[in-house]
Amino acid sequence: MSGPRPVVLSGPSGAGKSTLLKRLMKDHEGVFGFSVSHTTRNPRPGEEDGKDYHFTTREAMQEGIDNGEFIENAEFSGNMYGTSKAAVEDVRAKNLICILDVDIQGVKRIKETDLDPIYISIQPPSMEILEKRLRDRQTETEESLQKRLEAARIDMELSKEPGVFDIVIINDDLEKAYKELKEILNEEIKKVQEAK
Repeated sequence: MSGPRPVVLSGPSGAGKSTLLKRLMKDHEGVFGFSVSHTTRNPRPGEEDGKDYHFTTREAMQEGIDNGEFIENAEFSGNMYGTSKAAVEDVRAKNLICILDVDIQGVKRIKETDLDPIYISIQPPSMEILEKRLRDRQTETEESLQKRLEAARIDMELSKEPGVFDIVIINDDLEKAYKELKEILNEEIKKVQEAK
């Protein structure tokens, strides 16, 4: 694979990854591209197939995984999620920095590939703040909320392991977190802009 170094962004649901990503993509138009993940879950209101996710069936996705078409995949809350090689190649072919938004299982799987991305973890300041953020969304049942919180506990622990991430950003202040994110990506951003 050629093109700019991809970025693996990880962290629990509610840590602020989407907010930071949207801002990064808005401020640096024509620099970043999203690898659109595959999922077997149903679309949420406002989500578009091919833009937010490639919504697919369990059978079709399993076939792709079995054929080695995925860089990483995981199952969460009874749904499958994954990143296809084609999704990453599509972005890199446009000379864009490919952003992969994956969970901690995905990070570990990507480490077994030759992708060589920049690994960034976005973490909430505490479990309490994370729980409040998730409850405020009002998109979860109590059961799925508890599953997300348990996954977040594991994620927060694993993010502390040395060598897993190049940087761990604690999102307690959005401006500060955004500045840290931009700093680590500065070099790759410059490369893309110079190549235009």
